[in-house]
This record gives sequence, C-alpha cells and structure tokens, in this order.
Amino acid sequence: MKVLGIETSCDETAAAVVADGRTVISQVIASQIATHERFGGVVPEVASRQHIETVTRVVEQALREAGMNWGDLDGIAVTCGPGLLGALLVGVSAAKGYALATGLPLVGVHHIAGHVAAACLANDVSFPALALVVSGGHTEILEVDALFRFTKLGGTKDDAAGEAYDKVARLVGLTYPGGPKVDKLAQTGNPEAYAFPRAFLEEDNFDFSFSGLKSAVANEVAKRRQRGETIRIADVCASFQQAVIDVLVEKIARAVHTTGRRVVVLAGGVAANHGLRTALAARAAVDGFILHVPPLTLCTDNAAMIAAAGTFLLRAGVRHNLSLNAHATLSLGDWQAGRV
Repeated sequence: MKVLGIETSCDETAAAVVADGRTVISQVIASQIATHERFGGVVPEVASRQHIETVTRVVEQALREAGMNWGDLDGIAVTCGPGLLGALLVGVSAAKGYALATGLPLVGVHHIAGHVAAACLANDVSFPALALVVSGGHTEILEVDALFRFTKLGGTKDDAAGEAYDKVARLVGLTYPGGPKVDKLAQTGNPEAYAFPRAFLEEDNFDFSFSGLKSAVANEVAKRRQRGETIRIADVCASFQQAVIDVLVEKIARAVHTTGRRVVVLAGGVAANHGLRTALAARAAVDGFILHVPPLTLCTDNAAMIAAAGTFLLRAGVRHNLSLNAHATLSLGDWQAGRV
C-alpha cells in the first residue's frame, strides 16, 4: 500500500510517499524557520500564507522524487488536527481537492498519532505498546493497541514540555527555535547547579506539570540578575533539562510497571532531545523494557509519519469524506470517534 501524506499543522509544509506504513519512498519538507525566526516564534497568519504558496509544489516534488503519479497511490492521508487552524485548513483543503480529483480514499490523521507512527518507519514496533509523546503542544503517556487505537493514561495539566523549553530559552536569551539550543547547552552545564522543582514526581498518576518549573527558572534568573550575579546559561539549561527528564523518565517507567507493557515508543519533537534519549535508553536497559525512538529526521513535524499513520487507518477500513475539517484543538478521543 502506497500512501501520500500531507502535513501543514504548524510551520512546515511537508509531503511524503510511504509504502506499507514502514518504508519512506520520498519525503519533502519546506521549513519556515527562517521566516519566523525574526519574530521569535511562529506567526499563524504568516504560516498559513506560506503553506498556500508552497503546498502544491511540495506535493508535486514528493511524487516526482518517488517516481510515481496519482494512479500509483492507494490513498491520501492528511493532518486534520490539532495545530494552527489556518495552517491545518491549507493541508486539509489540498488533500480533499486531490481526493476529489483522483478518486483516492482520504483519511484525516491526528497529529499525535502521526508522531507515534514515526517510530514504525525505522523500527519493528510490536503493539500493544506505550507511547511517551513529548512536543511543543503535548506531553502525554498513551497506550496503543494492535489496531492503532489510543488510550490516554496521563498528560500535562498546563505547559507541555516543549513549550517550557521554548519559554526557558527566551528567558536566557536564546533565539527561536530555542528547544534544541537548550539541549545543546545542557550537555556542557552542571545539572545540579540549581535545585529546580520536579512537579507530580511523587504522585501516583501519569500526569505532568511544567508551568511551575518554568516559573522557577524565571524567578531564579531574575533574582540573580537583580543582584548583578553572573548567570551561567549552560548550568541553567542543564538543571532545567534534568528536572524535565527526571519526571518524564520516571513517569513512563511507572506506566511500564503498572500496565505490564514492555514496549515503549518515544514520539514528538522533543524526542530529538539528546538528554531525554540517553536517559530513557539507560532506564530501559535497567528496567528491561524495549525502547523505540524515531531517527532525528522524523522527530519533528513531517509527512512521512502522517502517511504511516494513514496506512494503519486505511488498512483498518477508516475513510473520511469531503466533509473532513480542520480542528485546532482536536482530542484523540474525538478523532477516534470520527468527530472530524
């Protein structure tokens, strides 16, 4: 089965062709980082306009690089939420137009389902499994069954981990995108330099909270600046990152113990974080669970993951008609119930 994936949920216009949900035949990503960097973050209206200008060219290039035409495809998958509404609408509209013109089956994919499917593009993942999803908008622990259905075990009560990374990056003067820069500096800093809090670490649940951690970093930086003290940014980054990692690793390890699942998938943009990948691999070796992580190129938003997830859905008989819409705050539950 060969599926075209389209992804426009934020600031990447992406298209890919994937075979059997496992093999990437072509992958094209038009990044907008340079466009938004001067604003210090993604500007939704600017992102939407750039998607409009780019999406057709990106899809055509993906087909060209795959050496295929529309008749060689078995379906079209597109991100339908969550994300920036205007950006999502561009991708959904394009996918519906292509489906109408070609007669190919259409399926709308939840963005988080796509991130989980990214691990299947480089690993032989066996389901059921647990998924630790860590991104700019999401921090969740999910259970995924053999039919690629999701059950949420826990999630963030306020800021997602990736959002906290970006906010801390701005606090210490790092430019957008700040998360990768925090990770890089953390590798040279002292993770014990500052005693930042680990929220919910002692509580018997799978929930997260990073707002207090972000505030603690802000207060520490402001206090030292007011005193005229030198702030070693690498130490701030290392201490902040260690606080995030301690909670993420401990929570997923508890989920493994509680559910009895021995397979864990790391997913989302923060799955590219060196510190998190290293700490999870070490915990997996100690606790004896199998850890699957996507290659770095598939951690951030891309269309191959959407095509992979779409393949699971199409094989399960899921189809969406031309009433498919974009949803900025789509939950996994609503998506699975067909409320798209």
